[in-house]
Amino acid sequence: MAKIVAINPEIISIGMDNGELKEVPASSINFVPHIGDEVEIFESTNNIIVSKIEKKTEPAVVQQPPVQNIPNIVINNANNNVNTNTNINGGIQGKPKNKWVALILCIFLGFFGAHKFYEGKIGMGVLYIFTCGLFFVGVIIDAIAILTKPNPYYV
Repeated sequence: MAKIVAINPEIISIGMDNGELKEVPASSINFVPHIGDEVEIFESTNNIIVSKIEKKTEPAVVQQPPVQNIPNIVINNANNNVNTNTNINGGIQGKPKNKWVALILCIFLGFFGAHKFYEGKIGMGVLYIFTCGLFFVGVIIDAIAILTKPNPYYV
C-alpha cells in the first residue's frame, strides 16, 4: 500500500510500503489528490496510473435499549365521513327572480310597489303604496337598478 506524501502542481510524491519515494506526473492521477490518501500504482512500459483506495467503513452497530413493558397501542383511524354538497343555486343565497318580470312590474305598477312584493320585500312594498313609489323617484331608481342586474338575479 502507498500513501500520497507531497503534492506539487506537476508532480505527486507517493511513499511506498518499502520506504521508497516514487514521483509520478499529476496527469496520471484520475482523482483530486490529498496528502494521506491511500493509493495503488499500476505501471506499464509507457504509462503510470494511480488510483485511490476507497476505505470501506463498517456500519456502526446501534445498541438497542433493553425491552421493557411497553404497552401495545393500537390506533384505528377510520374516516367514514361522506361529504355532500348542500349548496343550492351554486352557493348563491336567495330565490331566483326574473329581471324582465321585475322591470315590467316596476314600470307599470311601481307606484304600488308591485316589484318589491315580487322580490319578497313586503315592508318596502307597503312603503311604496303609501308614498306612491317614494314620490316616483324610487320607481326610477329601482328601474335603473333592475336593468343593471343579471338574469336571473337572486333575492
